[in-house]
Amino acid sequence: MRVLVACEFSQVVCKAFRDKGHEAYSCDILPTEGNPAWHIQDDVLKHLDDGWDLMIAHPDCTYISYAGTRWWNDEGRIWKRLEALQFFAKLWTAPIDKICIENPMGCASPTIAKYSQVIQPYYWGDAESKRTCLWLKSLPKLEYNRDNPMFSDGTEVKPKVYGYYLKGKKKGQPMYGNIYLKFSEDRGKIRSVFWGGIAQAMAEQWG
Repeated sequence: MRVLVACEFSQVVCKAFRDKGHEAYSCDILPTEGNPAWHIQDDVLKHLDDGWDLMIAHPDCTYISYAGTRWWNDEGRIWKRLEALQFFAKLWTAPIDKICIENPMGCASPTIAKYSQVIQPYYWGDAESKRTCLWLKSLPKLEYNRDNPMFSDGTEVKPKVYGYYLKGKKKGQPMYGNIYLKFSEDRGKIRSVFWGGIAQAMAEQWG
């Protein structure tokens, strides 16, 4: 298949599909951290008509995630939120047969479309918890093993793998893995990198 991974610079998902033999390309306005031969550094909206069989998209959630509701009434945020929703809608209505859009819980559902599935990174072995929604078009829901020790009696349970604070550090300093985000200029970039376990599941189940 020809696979477009929209809004991805890390190539985590792109490489997962490449490893399965697919012609996959990442596309982002940022330069890639992976193989530039597989990357389109441009506005992805210019490339939706390039004959893709599958698109997996990771649109920016800054202005539409419920995590940012405390700032929703700040000056100018409403227009940025509407722009973000419009971008989301253009991805969702792209002329591509199979589409997956990934985003945290936010106002894209049900404004644009109702999400299809809610997943967690630890469902596929990544040691993190972040409630993530998938909007799926002509794709089945991702499957995961409920017999995994991280589940209790078939119920999703948040794994106690990473804490948000390191011992001896002031409480309230958010972490992502071993990286302090509060003091990082690249906080948004770090948090936008997708999880390898979910990427592998996508490639295996949808490839």
